[in-house]
Formats: sequence, C-alpha cells, structure tokens
Amino acid sequence: QEKLDMSTYPVESIRNFSIIAHVDHGKSTLADRLLEITGTISKTDRNKQVLDKLQVERERGITVKAQSASLFYNHEGVNYLLNLIDTPGHVDFSYEVSRSLSACQGVILVVDANEGIQAQTVANFYLAFEAQLSIIPVINKIDLKNADPERVEKQIEKLFDIPTDECIRISAKQGTNVEKVLQKVIEKIPPPQCDTADPLKALVFDSTFDHYRGVIANIALFGGEIAKGQKIVSAHTKKRYEVNEVGILTPNEQPTHKLYAGQVGYLIAGMKEVTEAQIGDTLFLYKQPVEPLPGFKSAKPMVFAGMYPIDQTEYNNLKSALERLTLNDSSVTVHRDSSLALGAGWRLGFLGLLHMEVFNQRLEQEYNMSVILTAPTVPYKAVLSSAKLIKEYGKDQITIINPAQFPDKLSVSEYLEPTVLGTIVTPHEYIGKIITLCQDRRAVQKDMLYIDENRVMLKYLFPLNEIVVDFYDALKSLSSGYASFDYEDAGYQSADLIKMDILLNGNPVEELATII
Repeated sequence: QEKLDMSTYPVESIRNFSIIAHVDHGKSTLADRLLEITGTISKTDRNKQVLDKLQVERERGITVKAQSASLFYNHEGVNYLLNLIDTPGHVDFSYEVSRSLSACQGVILVVDANEGIQAQTVANFYLAFEAQLSIIPVINKIDLKNADPERVEKQIEKLFDIPTDECIRISAKQGTNVEKVLQKVIEKIPPPQCDTADPLKALVFDSTFDHYRGVIANIALFGGEIAKGQKIVSAHTKKRYEVNEVGILTPNEQPTHKLYAGQVGYLIAGMKEVTEAQIGDTLFLYKQPVEPLPGFKSAKPMVFAGMYPIDQTEYNNLKSALERLTLNDSSVTVHRDSSLALGAGWRLGFLGLLHMEVFNQRLEQEYNMSVILTAPTVPYKAVLSSAKLIKEYGKDQITIINPAQFPDKLSVSEYLEPTVLGTIVTPHEYIGKIITLCQDRRAVQKDMLYIDENRVMLKYLFPLNEIVVDFYDALKSLSSGYASFDYEDAGYQSADLIKMDILLNGNPVEELATII
C-alpha cells in the first residue's frame, strides 16, 4: 500500500466530530451516508451500518465499540479532513462516549422525528454540553409517515435551548439533505486548537487487539507529530514503546508517513495487552513529558456475575477464550473463583447488564463456548468495626463483589450500597404506573418536568441492585415500550442489608446466596 502524506491538511482545515443519539435513532445509518457522499466507500445497496463490525452489533442493531473514520471533502474549493467518531448509544458504555467526545470539537445530535427526545438523547446532550462542544441538531427519519418534525423541533428548543431554525431535517436512509449536514459541520464546528510545533501529546480513545500485530490504539493528536521509529511513553503505565506504524482509518486501515496535530488515526507500537492501552490515557515522546489530558478514569464495573464452564473438562478452553475476548474488551474485570457445586470458574465485572449479555453472546458466537452465569450482583461496601477483621484486610472499609463473602452484622458498623441517578422519559399517560414501579424499587423522586404536552421527564435516585435485574423490562412492559431509561453513578449510601442463604437438604448453597 502506498503511504499517504498527511501534511497537506493543516490544522485549520480539520474538523473532528461525533454523532450522538438515543439507541436506534439512526446514528450508524447517517454515518454510512456521510461515508458515501465523501467517496470513502462506494455507493451500493450493501452499505448497512458499515462501522458496526462485530456480529453482535449487526444482529442486535446496536453499536458496542466506538469506531472512527476519516473523510476527505471538498467545500468551496478547499480540501477538508473530517474525522467522524461513531459512538455507542447505550447507557452501559457512557464512559466510552465521554472519551470519544474529548477527542472532538463538535457533535451531531440525531433525534428521531417519530419518537422525539428520549432519555439517552438528554444524557448524551449534557455530556457534549459540559465538554463545551458545538452542537448541530439533526432530525432524522422524516420519510416515515408518522414523522412530526415540528413537534420535535419544539422539544429541542424547550429542553436544550437550541433555536428551531438551526435544526436540519434529513432522512439518512434515503439520503435527503445529508449533504447539508456536512456543510454545517464545516461552518459551525471550530478546528482543533493545537500546533504541530508543540511536543507530542496524544489521547487514546479506543483500542482493539489483532492476533498478528498486537494492540491497535485509536488516537487523537492534541499537539506535535508522530512517525514510525519514534520512542513513546504512556502517562498512565509509564511504559516505553517504539512506534511500528501510524495511519488513518477510512474505515479500513491506511498507513501514512506521519500523523500531525489535530488529526485522528491509529497507532501500532508493540503493546502486548489491551490493558496497556487504557481508554483515556495520554501518550508522549520519550524524555519530553507533557501534562496528561484531564478526565482519565479506569472503567469501573457496576455488575458482577460468576461464570463457570458447563463441563469442567472445558475449563482450559474457556480460559483461553476469556483471555482472548478480554483482550478486545478492556472494561471487563476477571477474578478467579471456585465453588463446591459448580467447580472452578471466574467472577467477572461488567459495566452493566447489556454489556454482560453482549459479552456472553460473543463467547458463544466467536468462541463456541456455552457457560453457566450466576445471578448478577452489585458491589457493596462494609465499614468494619472488629479490630481482628481490620487487621486481616489491612483497611476498615472493604468492597464485596461475591455474596458468599458478605461479612456478619456483628463485625460491621454499617453497610453501604451503590446508588444511581435515573432519568425516565415517558408519555404522560403512564406516569401513575411508573411512579408506583419506582416506589416499589425503593427509589426517591428528585425531579419531574413536562417536556411538552405529552412527554414527562422524571428523575429518581435508585439503589443499583433494584434496577440491575429486570427494572428495564418492567418499565418497557408497563409503558408499551414507549418509556426510555438512562442512569449515571451517584455514589454509595448506607443501607440495612442482610445475606439470605438458600438451603438445599439443610445445607447452604453459596451460589444461590443473595443480599437483600
């Protein structure tokens, strides 16, 4: 492959943007059309969700991993380089969305003309708003016969304070008005604020694993330039690497001589494990340290479950499948675990329930493994009061991820459980049922706001263990599928908890123990 020369795109002709929306409002379809217009992929009928590469993503029609693509577009005689970062829409992956947004200067906010604003739209809008990005509102699916773009424009104006004449009405499926979106991106989104003369500073916003070349890290350059043969250091792990290859993604990899400030691309540098390319980490040149980019946190698991092979002879195969799958998904945590009834296995930590389902599905599809999963639990904390236990653990506050290790009430001064702040957007006729459901789940109402005459936004503080198993399903069935739900972490609060053992023939079975 011939290497591209990226120095012909100065910082002022670069635009980095992302597409955010609620699940299923047409993010990936819009991305397909943008790729076609700029000639990145050829126009055929086969282009459906080009950026969703995993089998799980295609079957369920959801995006699980953030993907990026570089588009070349000529506007009024100037060649522009547009970097599009496609983000997941689901609440479990909101950390990935916030990382992707930190590599952008603007976003396209897609709202379905049929559904209107939903819970995720609100959550993602505030992520972009807090990052001070320019926002281009786009109303999609105007070709549907029930579409009501006027109503949606009013909702956007009321909730987000964006004037109605700024909304662009498009149909991503038929390609109506999509060209206008590209022109708006160039006019409204500012170029990145950085300089090639500065020392190298690069943000890792995603990573994948290739069995032949090791870790491929997706990076956005905030300063300087990077080329093959340079020595780089990671700010988080302090490890040193030599760069083997850099390039851009036009969804497929295209090697280049160098990458310059403001550009987005990929980097291969002999990293052996995905945990070395932490999402949100900063890379810099050896002996030229820079201030790391703010906002980095390691992903924290919110849901834990035990995983065991159906047959113990499969243990080693499952072990290698798990190792290879966690290489591609750095947010899963793995602890060895064993039980009397189910034998040797693992305790896995996930970002949420969907994440757990997708992980399980990928194990079955990509590695042909079927497993036993125990009921999901959430991480509890206990403040210890007995001096003997404090000495044993070395600290007075412990986190419990396995109900079998729940400490007795006698040696604990208080138990803490995780809470989340939930947002529910629903048509107003279902309010009564939904409020009853929330009260059954020990939730505390924080806020209630009418978006327009038929939609209401409710805010509740939930204990995480109440919503982790089947809250979403219950909400959907109460509201005939119209209500949408989104949540964010809200810290720990003290609670009156106890372990419930289930006895089988008079003997407690620890796999069935739950905390209530």
